[in-house]
Amino acid sequence: MRARRQPSLTLRSTLAFAVVAMLAVASAGMYLYESMKAAVMTRSDHAVLARLDHFRKLLQYDLTLDTLQSSPQLFENMLDSEDDIFVIAEPGKAPVIMVNPRHAALPQTPIVKVDQPLSAADLRSGWVNPDVPMRAATVEALSGGRLVHLTAAHLAVKEMATLASFRNRILFSIALAFALTAGLGYLLLRRGLRPLRRMAEHAAAITPARLDSRMDSRDTPVELQQLSNAYNGMLDRLADGYQRLTQFSADLAHEIRTPVGSLMGHCQVALRQPRTADEYQSLLASNLEELERISRMVESILFLARADDAQAALNIQALDLAEELQRVTGYFEGLAEERQMTLHVSGEGQLKADPLLLRRALSNLVANAIRYADEGSGIDIRVAWRAEHCRIEVENQGPILSESALDKLFGRFYRADASRHQSSDSNGLGLAIVTAIMQLHGGEATVDQPAPGRICFALVF
Repeated sequence: MRARRQPSLTLRSTLAFAVVAMLAVASAGMYLYESMKAAVMTRSDHAVLARLDHFRKLLQYDLTLDTLQSSPQLFENMLDSEDDIFVIAEPGKAPVIMVNPRHAALPQTPIVKVDQPLSAADLRSGWVNPDVPMRAATVEALSGGRLVHLTAAHLAVKEMATLASFRNRILFSIALAFALTAGLGYLLLRRGLRPLRRMAEHAAAITPARLDSRMDSRDTPVELQQLSNAYNGMLDRLADGYQRLTQFSADLAHEIRTPVGSLMGHCQVALRQPRTADEYQSLLASNLEELERISRMVESILFLARADDAQAALNIQALDLAEELQRVTGYFEGLAEERQMTLHVSGEGQLKADPLLLRRALSNLVANAIRYADEGSGIDIRVAWRAEHCRIEVENQGPILSESALDKLFGRFYRADASRHQSSDSNGLGLAIVTAIMQLHGGEATVDQPAPGRICFALVF
């Protein structure tokens, strides 16, 4: 079943920004609408109360019921709006004045006594239609010594029309904000994500022949600077690894070609004419020596491959360094005596490491020293503690090496001089194995020349 394609980051971000903008405008519009509605209704309430108070005083001091009955049109002309309702009636009698152009039903309202002031609490609400509210109140008044009831009400028809217009504008603003944010956000996001598209195009164009190409980070936004640097760093590591792999393959082919060519030459010479049993035995012994060299080389290559892939499982144990050094030097004493060399051991301490890998790394350094040190010289093997680091050093006397040669000593198949190249016991992988073992332990292998003619290898834990 084909997987459903996920929407692009640009589209998702655009929709998210547009929804946020729409909600922000909607919230602000709702707040303004409710505030305006409250202000309009408050103003309407004040108008009703002011009208009742005004006509209560007018009837008490200037107008009489007889005047109003004879000229009702005069009273209607005194109202401000055709949506206003005003009723003047004596208790228990028909209204003297009845202004109610919409014939709206008035709500039940409490009667405010003559000597009591009016307040917003005396108002009651009603509805003419489901969407037109009404505010009404009733007060007592004296007109020529006669007690009358004044009822005033206001229908918020115009106010609701104004609020409806305002609400429609808010809805339009919300839609416009969504559309503008979506459109502008999409354009800005596409422009802002342009470095990512360039990075994708650059990555798609990377081939083994173009591993030297790098992203230009000068115009990259700050937020993507770290990604760009990490991307270029990854390409640096890939280029370095590919170069080392290429060099390793070339060196491996060169190293394998020599013993294979030697074996083929020996066999061809032996097959040209009949040989005696002793001659065949000598040939087999010589070939066996070459095969053992190939076997050691293959074993070293397999170890390095497992170390590079972090497949080697470490068996970390607490080791006595003095005992480990004695174990290794005891193994190499016979080989050192053949070259009139002496091994000097010093130092002690406890170290947590894999015993087999530590012995192999130390053995490679001691074997390297015995192989290339000056004949008849001494080899110092010591433990040195510096701050929080433990150093196992192997120092010997030998030829002076250049700085460039020192930097390459731990490379695979590297030999510093012709004499090393001619050594049948060396395959150029011993020091590379030492480096791999130290990387597995989180340490490093170093080399320096503390004095002319002295070279010191160190395992730093």
